[in-house]
Amino acid sequence: MDSIIKTFIIIGGAGLLGTEFSKILSENGDNVVVADFNIDAATSVCDKLISAGVEQSQLMATTINIVEKDSILMLINKVQQRFGSIDGVVNTAYPRNANYGRKFEQVEFADFCENTNLNLGGYFLVAQQFAEYFSKNNGGDIINISSVYGVIAPKFEIYDGTPMTMPVEYAVIKSGLIHLGKYIAKYYRGKKVRINTISPGGIFDNQNESFVSRYNDNCNSVGMLSPKEIANVVQYIFSSSSHGISGQNIIVDDGFTL
Repeated sequence: MDSIIKTFIIIGGAGLLGTEFSKILSENGDNVVVADFNIDAATSVCDKLISAGVEQSQLMATTINIVEKDSILMLINKVQQRFGSIDGVVNTAYPRNANYGRKFEQVEFADFCENTNLNLGGYFLVAQQFAEYFSKNNGGDIINISSVYGVIAPKFEIYDGTPMTMPVEYAVIKSGLIHLGKYIAKYYRGKKVRINTISPGGIFDNQNESFVSRYNDNCNSVGMLSPKEIANVVQYIFSSSSHGISGQNIIVDDGFTL
C-alpha cells in the first residue's frame, strides 16, 4: 500500500483479532507494537511473526492496562522513544470480570458497572490520550473495534439450545463506542486527528455448530468472518487511500444486519 514506513500500535494485540492486525501491518513493512495486558502473550505474537520472516526491528512487545492513564502514557512514551513517532492505534482489547457473560436477568448491578467501566471506560481513556497526543504531534489515526451488536438488537434466536448468549454489557459497550468515535472526530475537527470505528459481524472461533449454522443463515455468502477480513479493513483505514473517511462506523458483516 503506502511506501512510507509507519508505526502502528495494536492494543489487545495478542487476541484473536489483534494477532491478525499485527501480522498484516508488519508484513506490509510497517513498524508494529503489540500491546497487551499479558506481556508474555504479546511477546509470543512478535516471536511468531519474526519466525515467519518479519524483521525484528519492526516489532515491539509491551504491556498495557487500558484503565490506567499512566500505563497509556508510558506506552506512548516508549513507542515514541523506540520508533520516533506514532501514526495510528487500533484498540481491540476486551477486558471483563469473571462474571461477564451471564444472561440478562442474572447480571448484578455491580458487575454491569464494572464491565462497562473496564471496557467502554478503557476505550475512552485510550482514545482521549491518543487524540491529545496526535493533536499535538501532526495528527494520527485511531480505530476502535465495536460490533454489529452496537448497531442492531441481538438476534437472540441464534443462541437457542446453546450455552451462549449476548451479554447486555456487550451491547451497551459496543453501541457506546460508535458514538464515542463520532464525538471525538467532531471535537478534534481541524487537528488532523482521525478516528473511525469498525463493527465486525461474528468472527469464527470454533463456536457451537448449531449457533454457526443459524448465524450463517442470516448472512449472504460468507457467514461468520475470519480475522483476516477485519484486518484488511484496518489496513485500509490506516492507509492514505482512506484519507476522506473520518468519524465513521464501518460495518463488516456479510449482510448480517440486513
